[in-house]
Amino acid sequence: MALDLTIEKLVYGGEGLARVDGEVIFTPFVLPGELVQVAPPTSKKHAQRASLIGVTQPSGDRVEAPCPIFGECGGCHYQHIDYPAQLRFKRGILAETLKRGAKLEFDENRIQIVSGDPWGYRNRTQFHIENGKVGYRQMRGQKLVPAAQCPISSPKINEALAKLNRMAKDRRWPKFVSSLEVFTDEVQVQWNVQEATQPVAKHFFEWLAAEIPGTVPGALDYEVNGDVFSIAGNSFFQVNRSLIGCLSDLAMGDESGGEAWDLYAGAGLFSVPLARKFGKVTAVESGRAVDDLQRNTRRAGVEVEAVRQNSEAFLVEANAAPDFVLADPPRAGLGATAVARLLELAPRKLVIVACDPSTLARDLAGLKERYEVERLIMVDLFPQTFHIETIIGLVRRD
Repeated sequence: MALDLTIEKLVYGGEGLARVDGEVIFTPFVLPGELVQVAPPTSKKHAQRASLIGVTQPSGDRVEAPCPIFGECGGCHYQHIDYPAQLRFKRGILAETLKRGAKLEFDENRIQIVSGDPWGYRNRTQFHIENGKVGYRQMRGQKLVPAAQCPISSPKINEALAKLNRMAKDRRWPKFVSSLEVFTDEVQVQWNVQEATQPVAKHFFEWLAAEIPGTVPGALDYEVNGDVFSIAGNSFFQVNRSLIGCLSDLAMGDESGGEAWDLYAGAGLFSVPLARKFGKVTAVESGRAVDDLQRNTRRAGVEVEAVRQNSEAFLVEANAAPDFVLADPPRAGLGATAVARLLELAPRKLVIVACDPSTLARDLAGLKERYEVERLIMVDLFPQTFHIETIIGLVRRD
């Protein structure tokens, strides 16, 4: 039998929370205040989850999702929410997460919101291919959901998707290739094989190049704020094409001085502009992106000391810190060891660019011993999804 729920709020992860007889139930594709009907929930270790049957009393923030596979595809979570409301809800989720995880009482109205185009923003997308069909994995499952177009991906990616849909039905398609990633600056296109059971022959990429104009054989040159960044295959780079330059500017702020560290530096998106504002910049990167980093700093004509090392290990070995440290860690966050060393080294200012508010809250719980929040910015790099990018500036409490 269907169950009637009243949704209390949205939580990080894209679901709405409701309570029945003291039990918490999570449901996707809902909005706060809505009365909905759901299928009987499935019990899990820490929560119950229910699938949406219908909306009895819709919210005024509900809109018609433009994508025909929204709700099946696992890529988007919020297409049913008017975009200004998405920003409002995300800001509330960020404030609540920091309050709960870091015990930081922070007025959500003080959180600056920076956003760009809510559609066509992705410069990188991964496609799955099965039996001549191209698409995405279903939400909470492995079934392929075929896609003819993707409204959050850029025009060039949608052009590539149309060609892939035709090519995957061609007898020349290598059946052992089951996942491809496309990365583009809207002129050049880079292809990265994500899943294949055997090596891919050169003529496959030549075929891609013949079908999709702009295909490059190796690194792709991506311009940001007048600088050109060489990005090798499978190297990390920010995916929101309209906000990459803005993200860099926001992370820098008005800071300048003698020395700075760029931890988890990647291809040098922050290292290059830092080198123009500080006398000495040390960029720390453990992956192969350090090769991109070195090429990009040389091309920009700036001096950066590139350290090929894990950022945590670098902090453990460091004897002293500069006045300014910028860290852009992966989703797992800084972690206990890095937080402990930053507390000991005590740079005067610390900026964290975080892609997961939960791990950010955990790190801030430790850092607040010596630091207070100077600025907090929510940058909506991933519209239509639950993901939240945060820039937080901390200043040492002397």
